[in-house]
Amino acid sequence: MTGLTITVMKLGLLAILWIFVLLALGVVRSDVFGAGSRAGRGRAATKAAPVPAAQLADRPSARPRRGGVPTRLEVVSGSLAGTNVALTGVQITLGRAHDSTIVLDDDFASSRHARIYPDATGQWVVEDLGSTNGTYLDRTKINGPTPIPLGVPVRIGKTALELKK
Repeated sequence: MTGLTITVMKLGLLAILWIFVLLALGVVRSDVFGAGSRAGRGRAATKAAPVPAAQLADRPSARPRRGGVPTRLEVVSGSLAGTNVALTGVQITLGRAHDSTIVLDDDFASSRHARIYPDATGQWVVEDLGSTNGTYLDRTKINGPTPIPLGVPVRIGKTALELKK
């Protein structure tokens, strides 16, 4: 082999190494800062403001159609099983980030994974926030804001949450 061939092979290997390093940094960046920092560039963000509980109580249509009005969100499986969060009309954020309402210690959860909030009719809705592994309502992967029926599990990795009375 000539010296020129060896030099070209060294430069090619160096280029491949730098590509790997940059891809790894991109993954770490999206995990630390959330997938929304990159995913939100190409499309308009649609964030619905939470409806205050006082307004929800005044509406006759505020009651979900099935099983009554949920009053709490309960973690039914995962490392936080048994944890309850009162449903007060404000959004609940789920993820590994320390400022989340429910901090998930789950390898399959993103830092800003999903949110649960009441819509204009008072129905509680789950929305995936661009997570890597997705959010599931029972066994179905959700692609947009999806109403949560009472007692149906919302699954994020090994963690399952349900709306309860």
